[in-house]
Parts: sequence; C-alpha cells; structure tokens
Amino acid sequence: MSEKTAVVTGASRGIGAACAKKLARDGFKVVINYNKSEAEAISLRDNIAFLGGNAEIFRADIRKPDEVSDLFCFARQKFGNVTVLVNNAGVSLIKLIQDTSEEEWNDLFSVNCGGTFRCVKHVIPQMLSAGGGSIINISSVWGRVGASCEAAYSASKASVIGFTKALAKELGPSGIRVNCIAPGVIDTEMNSMHSSDVMESLAEETPLGRIGSPEDIAEAAAFLASDKACFINGQILGVDGGFCL
Repeated sequence: MSEKTAVVTGASRGIGAACAKKLARDGFKVVINYNKSEAEAISLRDNIAFLGGNAEIFRADIRKPDEVSDLFCFARQKFGNVTVLVNNAGVSLIKLIQDTSEEEWNDLFSVNCGGTFRCVKHVIPQMLSAGGGSIINISSVWGRVGASCEAAYSASKASVIGFTKALAKELGPSGIRVNCIAPGVIDTEMNSMHSSDVMESLAEETPLGRIGSPEDIAEAAAFLASDKACFINGQILGVDGGFCL
C-alpha cells in the first residue's frame, strides 16, 4: 500500500487523540473526526502540525450515514485513499438495565456498533482501491466479560467483537485486516465519573497494579496498523494490564 492515510473517529480527546498523535508520528496523514469537541480537535491538529505531522479535522456524527459518507469523501480528497481506520468513537451508560430506556439502548448501539458499521462500509471501497488496509475497532474489557450496571454498554461493545471476527473473514481475501482492541480501565474522561476510590479499586484488580493510559491503547493500535502486524487478522487484543486473566 502506497497511501498512508488514517481516519480516527472520536479523536478529539482520550484514546482517539492518542491514536491520532501516534499514527501521525508514524508518518500517517490523519483525519481527526469529532462531533462536539471542536476546540479540542483544533488543538490536536495544531499540536500534530507543530510536531511535524500532517492532520486535518472533520466534524461528523457517526450516527448519521450522510455525515459518515462526507467524512470519508473529505479524507480521500484531502489525503488520498484511507488505508487505516480506527473506530474509536463511543458513548457509555452506567445504569441498571430496568432503568435503561429504549432511547438510551438504541443510542448506545447506534454509536458503538452502528457507527463502526457505517465507517467500515464507507472505507472499504478506498481500501480496495489502495490494495489493502487495516481496520481497528475499539471495544472494551466489558465487551468481553460484562459489567454490572453497564449491561447495555457491555452488549454494544460485545457486538463490536463479533463484528470484528466476522468482518475479518469477509475482508481478509481482499487484503484488508480487521482487528479489535479491548481496553481495560483507562484514564479517560469517560471514566472520570468514577470516584477515586472506585478507580483505586479497579487498579488493585488489575495484575499490573495501575490504570491504563490512552497512550497504551495508541501503541497497540499503531502496531496493528503497521506492516509488522501483516499476518494478524480477526484478533481481539486485550490491552488491560491482565484484568481479564
């Protein structure tokens, strides 16, 4: 593949921002997708440029097919065929299942699973044109083992794992690899709702004895995006400090 263009969804903060920075350092031209956090996206783009990288921002709500289509048209027009996609954008919900509304359930799936589907659907033609590519879906440790009071979130992230495995079989013959990262407890804004006591308890449950960083996930994503991972396909990589052991 001659092109080195990456799209990272939900890239204005946290894991997505770390992935965008790492891929830019590795020589990728990066499209930073965001939905609401424009100021953070602009700051990230400028920081990447300051460090010698090449990035652009594009607002798109991955719930909306037309906006997803526009995102990938922009990426192709700006940088050429997209050869790496990091499906990172996601939302969470901490709530008892009997208190979870239909709207909340549907929105979780529309973003966490549906958004991944929409982005994959639009990137495939570009990867075929480029002769291959790497799709990296971000699931969660809770998609592997489930979490009390996060049943809806866990279900949506488990669906990403199943989607990854099936898609890897479907796209492998075309030279497109599909893998999934299942982060453990990571120090992000999404987890800022937890008290310090809860975070300390989760760190103690992790064999490595600490909470993960967004950079831990970015390093794994960059590896899966690289030619070093050229024979890795359909895998679920737990970057969780041993939490699932």
